Amino acid sequence: MFRRLATVSTRRPKLVLVAFAVLLGLSAVAGSGVFSRLGGGGFDDPGAESMLAERLLEEEFGTGAPNVVLLVTAEDPVDGSVAVDAPAVVAAGTELTERLAGLEVIDSDDVVSYWSLGSAPPLRSEDGTRALVVGRVVGDADAVAAGIKAVHEELAETPDAVEVSVGGSGEIFEQIGTTIEGDLARAEAIAIPATLVLLVIVFAGVLAALLPLAVGVSAIFGAFGVLWVLTGFTDVSIFSINLVTALGLGLAIDYSLLIVSRFREELSRGFDVENAVIRTVLTAGRTVAFSALTVAVSLAALLVFPLYFLRSFAYGGIGVIAVAVVASLLPLPALLMLFGSRLAPKRPVQVGETRWGRLGAAVIKRRWGVVVAVTSVLVLLGLPFLAVEWGFPDDRVLPEGNSAREVSEVLRNDFASDEASAFPVVGTGGSAEVGEIEAFAAELSTLDGVARVDAATGRYIGGVVVVPAAVDPTLASYSNGQDSWFSVVPDVEPISTEAETLIGEIRDLDGPFEVAVGGASAALVDSKAAIFGLVPLAGALIAVSTFVLLFLVFGSVLVPLKAIVLNTLSLTATFGLMVWVFQWGNGAELLGFTPTGLTDTTTPILMFCIAFGLSMDYEVFLLSRMKEEYDRTGDNEAAIIAGLDKTGRIVTAAALLLSITFFAFATSGVTFIKLFGLGLGVAVLVDAFVVRATLVPALMAMAGDANWWAPGWMRRIHDRIGIDEGGDLPELEPALVSGAVRDADDRLLELTSRLRADNYS
Repeated sequence: MFRRLATVSTRRPKLVLVAFAVLLGLSAVAGSGVFSRLGGGGFDDPGAESMLAERLLEEEFGTGAPNVVLLVTAEDPVDGSVAVDAPAVVAAGTELTERLAGLEVIDSDDVVSYWSLGSAPPLRSEDGTRALVVGRVVGDADAVAAGIKAVHEELAETPDAVEVSVGGSGEIFEQIGTTIEGDLARAEAIAIPATLVLLVIVFAGVLAALLPLAVGVSAIFGAFGVLWVLTGFTDVSIFSINLVTALGLGLAIDYSLLIVSRFREELSRGFDVENAVIRTVLTAGRTVAFSALTVAVSLAALLVFPLYFLRSFAYGGIGVIAVAVVASLLPLPALLMLFGSRLAPKRPVQVGETRWGRLGAAVIKRRWGVVVAVTSVLVLLGLPFLAVEWGFPDDRVLPEGNSAREVSEVLRNDFASDEASAFPVVGTGGSAEVGEIEAFAAELSTLDGVARVDAATGRYIGGVVVVPAAVDPTLASYSNGQDSWFSVVPDVEPISTEAETLIGEIRDLDGPFEVAVGGASAALVDSKAAIFGLVPLAGALIAVSTFVLLFLVFGSVLVPLKAIVLNTLSLTATFGLMVWVFQWGNGAELLGFTPTGLTDTTTPILMFCIAFGLSMDYEVFLLSRMKEEYDRTGDNEAAIIAGLDKTGRIVTAAALLLSITFFAFATSGVTFIKLFGLGLGVAVLVDAFVVRATLVPALMAMAGDANWWAPGWMRRIHDRIGIDEGGDLPELEPALVSGAVRDADDRLLELTSRLRADNYS
C-alpha cells in the first residue's frame, strides 16, 4: 500500500495536489458552517435517573427546571419602601414577566416572578433592591441556545425604572460557547505564528517550515468538513472544536516534520529526489500511518461513554487524524517531489554528532539510576491526584466580569433562597393522596441542604407548611391526580460534595413513591457513575488494542507492555498538576481562573485518552527507528543510540510544536478549556523530554535483546499478519548510483560504537 502511495505521489504529483485542493476547498466551504450545527451540552447521561426525571416532568406535568433567570434591579429605590415594591418597579417587573411569557420559545406556564406570585420573598434579594423573573426555554441544547438569543433580542429595550441582566443555566452555557469561539480565534492567532517561527528554526529554512504548517492548516479545515458531515447524524459538542484545532495543527505538523526530516536525510545519503520520496513514504510514511492509528485507537475509547460531550472528542479527533494522515502521505510527498531539490540540508548529520546520541549513550551507562530517579519524580508529582474531588462546570468556569456569572454570583450571595437552582423530585407509581404528599414533602424539607420544598399541598420549610396550597393556587400543577412532583430549593452549592450527599439521601428515602431526582446535582451524580463505571472498559480497550497494534508493528511482547506502562506513568505528573493548580488554586491569579475545590469530571478522561495516544505516537516514532537499526545491525545498544540520535530531535521538536498549540488554549477564559490546554501541553513535554528521552532508552538497555522477543506461536502470528517494517527498502538498492548509502551506514555503526566506548571508559 505504501509503495503505491509513493508511486502515485512521485509520478503524478500535480494531479494529487489538484485533487487534494479541490476536496479541501469543498470541506472548508462545508466546515465554515459547522459552528451553528454544534451543541453546547452533552454532559448528561441520556439513560440516567436525572434525565428520566426531566422527561417525566415534561411529559406528565408539562413543565421543567428553569433555565432562564432575569435579574431585575431597581434603579431608583423609593425612600421608606422596599425598592422592588415601588409602583414604577412593580409595573416594570410585571411588564417583563409578561414579555418573557409571550415569547414563542418560552413555556408561558413556567414563567413566574416576584410580582406575579404576590411579592414572594424567595424571589427578592435580602436588601430589597433586586427581584427575579424565572422561566424555561423548551427543547434540546440547540433550542435553548436559540431561545436565549430570542430573550436577549426581546430585552434589547427595558423599562426605565429597572436594569435587567440575563442569567440561568441556559445563559451560562451560551456564554461558555461564545467565549470558546473567541478563545479559538485567539489561540490560532498565537499558535500559528509561533509554530512557523519554531519550524523555521528547526529546519533552518522557510520553505521546509511552510510545508508542515500548510499540512496542519489543511488538516484543520478538512476536519471541520468531517464534523459538518457528522452533525447530520449525531450530536457533536462545540467543545470538540478545541481538540480538532489543536490536534489538526499539532499532529499534521508532527507527521510532516517526521516525513520532511526523513526525506532530507535520504537526500543527504545520496538518493535522488524520487528515490528519496519513495524511501521516505516506505519508512516514515509507514510510521506516520501506524502512529496515527494508535492515537485514533486511544480516542476511540471515548465512544464507550454515553455522554455526547466525550463522544464528540472521539468524532473530532479521529476525523482530524484521518485528514492529517492523508495530507501527510499524499500531497506532502507530491510537494516534496516538486520542490524536494530545494530542501536538501547544507551538510549531512552523522550519528553520534547530536546531543541525543550522546544522551542515549549516557542513559545506557546509568540505566538503573535513571529509571529509579525519573520514576520517583513522576510518582511524587502525581501524588496530589490522590486528593481529587470531582465536579461539573458551572458559572464559575467563566471569567470574572462575565454577565451570566455576575447574575449567578448575585443569586448566590444576595438571595436567601437559591430559586434558580431548584431541582425536581418526581414521584410515580403512587396514588398521589394528599396525606402521602404532605408526609413526603415534610420529610424532604427536613433534610440537611434543603431550604424549601414546594408541593401540591403547600410550601414546606423544616417539616412545616409555611404556605398552604389554598393560599397559592399555582401549586395545584404539582400533581396530576395520579403522580406528583416536588420542587426542592437547596441551600448548598449545586455542584458540590454536599449537594451530592443530599441527592443520595433523597434517593434513599422510603416514601410512598418511586422517585426520580433531576437537576444539576443529580446529573453530576449520575454522570460520575456513568463515567467511572465505564473507565475500566475504556482502559482495557486502549490497553488491548495498543498491545495488538504494537505487536503487529514490532513483533515483540515486551515493547507493547513497556509502552503501556510508561504512557500511563508519564501522565502522573500531569494529573497531579491538574489537582494542585486547578482544584487547590495554586497560581489561580496568574492563570486567571476561580478555583472551586473541584476538578471537572470529564477533563481527566479526555486528557488520558488524548495524552496516551500522543505518547504512543512518539513511542512509535522512536521505536520504529530503533527497530530499523536493530534489524540492520543486531546490536541492541547501538540501535538505542542510533534511534534516539535520529528521532530525538524530531520527537522533541514535534512536542514543542504541539505544546505551543495546547498552551495557546490555556489562554482561554473558560476554566476547563484552560485546564485542557495547560494539562496536555505539560503532558506532551514531560513525555517527550523525560519519558522518551530517558526512561525508554534506559529500560530498553536493561532488557537487551529481549526487547524484540516473542514466543514462537506469537512470532508465527506476526510472520503471517504482522506489518513488515521497511521490508520494501532492499528493492531500491540496485538503483543507487553510488556507494554513499553503504558508506553512511558504515559510519553510523562506527560512530555509535565509538560513542558507547567513550561513555563506558
